[in-house]
Amino acid sequence: MNARGFDLAQLRTFIAVTEAGSVSGGAERVFLSQSSVSEQLKKLEDRIGQPLFTRSKQGVAATPAGAKLLEHARRIVALCDAAYDDMLGRSLDGELRLAITDYYRPHDVAEILRRFASQHPRLRLHVTVLPSAVIDGSADDNAYDIGLSLRIVDDSAKRANGNSDASGTTGRSTVVRREKLVWVGATPTLREDGPPTPPFPLVLLPSTCQLQRYVVKLLDAKRIPYLISHSASGVAGLQLALKAGLGISCLNESSLGAGLIPCPASLGLPALPAAEFHLLPARPGEAEHVTNARAALADLLG
Repeated sequence: MNARGFDLAQLRTFIAVTEAGSVSGGAERVFLSQSSVSEQLKKLEDRIGQPLFTRSKQGVAATPAGAKLLEHARRIVALCDAAYDDMLGRSLDGELRLAITDYYRPHDVAEILRRFASQHPRLRLHVTVLPSAVIDGSADDNAYDIGLSLRIVDDSAKRANGNSDASGTTGRSTVVRREKLVWVGATPTLREDGPPTPPFPLVLLPSTCQLQRYVVKLLDAKRIPYLISHSASGVAGLQLALKAGLGISCLNESSLGAGLIPCPASLGLPALPAAEFHLLPARPGEAEHVTNARAALADLLG
């Protein structure tokens, strides 16, 4: 008789592919080849006798059966991880102050934090949204316990700095996610009204945002004319201004959402690098539950 239940590795892979929206993206998250991921998914579909994904050129999307399984899979994996941590004496108990950039998966971050809190019910979580420059600059000020910031991947700058960590803390930060940066605008503006022409109207955040500073510096270096049509105080305000058709801007892929699309290559805007989300390293002498929480977050934030 066949054993009942699920293979935990297959469930982890299934979750990764569903959240990434593609087999290749899921493979990067679980550190497997695409062929291994496809094999695991096929075995999982064979086991339940139902297709879990619809596939297209844009990637994969969960079927109704896949969406139902996703809820169960997240609970199963979370419970397994919590039980394992508890048996090893790593159950989290205490207060944790988390400083996080608002560029990090704005459409998903609430659910991710909810899952983290449900996995560690004895942990009292306090979350503050701050610009990445403030998070990096406050790394040694005891303003928070764990920081998650966005950094632009500039290989030439890394080589010039000896590939050093950008924060003032000891040790190295942990890269939990890498995304493309894209020029974006409102769907009606780019598809129906006709794309903008130079000088390009820009929607930007304050100069404390390193990404926005990078955008202005890049356009200046390429001698591409622009004007600042709107200034927003945060990513949510920037998204609203973009959807209202007030201009174009630069965002990481997970920040796009409904109503925003990448700008066409015909605009001649300069190529953009990637962005990475970094968990800042431990401070000397930090509490054990903070160290354990950082490790648990690193697994969840990918």
